[in-house]
Amino acid sequence: MELHFSRANGEVDDMIDDLLRRVDVHHPGLVREMILSSLMAGQETDYLADLKLMRTTMKEMRYTNKVFGPYRQRKKVTIFGSARTEPSEPIYQKCVEFSRRLAELGYMVITGGGGGIMQAGNEGAGAENSFAVNIRLPFEQDTNPVMENSKNVITYKYFFNRKVAFLKEAQAVALFPGGFGTLDEAMETLTLVQTGKNPPIPLVLIDDDNGDYWEHWFQFIKKILLKRGLISGEDFSLFTITRDVEEAVQVIDEFYRVYHSSRFVKDTLIIRLNKTLSEEQLATLQGEFSEIIEPGSSLRLTEAFPEEKDEPDLLSLPRLAFEFNRRSFGLLKAFIRRINSF
Repeated sequence: MELHFSRANGEVDDMIDDLLRRVDVHHPGLVREMILSSLMAGQETDYLADLKLMRTTMKEMRYTNKVFGPYRQRKKVTIFGSARTEPSEPIYQKCVEFSRRLAELGYMVITGGGGGIMQAGNEGAGAENSFAVNIRLPFEQDTNPVMENSKNVITYKYFFNRKVAFLKEAQAVALFPGGFGTLDEAMETLTLVQTGKNPPIPLVLIDDDNGDYWEHWFQFIKKILLKRGLISGEDFSLFTITRDVEEAVQVIDEFYRVYHSSRFVKDTLIIRLNKTLSEEQLATLQGEFSEIIEPGSSLRLTEAFPEEKDEPDLLSLPRLAFEFNRRSFGLLKAFIRRINSF
């Protein structure tokens, strides 16, 4: 029989409803659609490898939510960098110091769970403040000794699931020098923030005291991408390059001084705040950032929208809402920094 997401499946709908009652799930309407999606995939796909991919993706994402769920109220910073960095290298020790400072401020860290910079990140924060988001590889990727006995370890088969966890669970990303994987994560994070597919977050590129790794990367971005018009000048506000641990920590922590988080409800951008703004501050923002506001719209203070009930822990926060032009995500980062100056 042909299945539908509408309630047009007769006996099958009754069987699914009975199953949902028996196992007592949260949000049964959504779980019903997931069950129907699985049944439809079984009907439409006879290629076993494709079904295995869908099955494993679902299992890995379920376990991701199970591991991270208890820590939803704590901010987290994802740390990327080379697995080949030795503990004797200055940049390793800088990463240890950086993650230690984050933990002192109440943050948790997420790393890839391997050696090098990943181990340094877990070492500085301590296993009790860390996650290891690992991947099955033929080399370089045993879980590091800091995290090998922790319950906060996830080992993925698929890179794309691991990438979701790195960004979905993080309120900031810090990158230390690394190889192809590190550069991949840097560019993917920039792409997702630049296009609005990931909420605005601090992206900090950290070098050692005498290093020029990120400076060479920056020169390529400026002299090739910007010069050819492949990016715009405002995109440079999407990231910060520093050699100073305290500056890196400050960039992350100050980003959440007044700003809390954001989401879209249809065409409206809702910015959740840790404290409300005055009418005078609202007027200042309207005057300084009018170009990111759609014509006919204006900044307004508001309470939670009905559509935000899916995040009940955030409903009490004050809000700033407006119709964003959905292009100027670099300027949106500057807008958030201006909010944090009040």
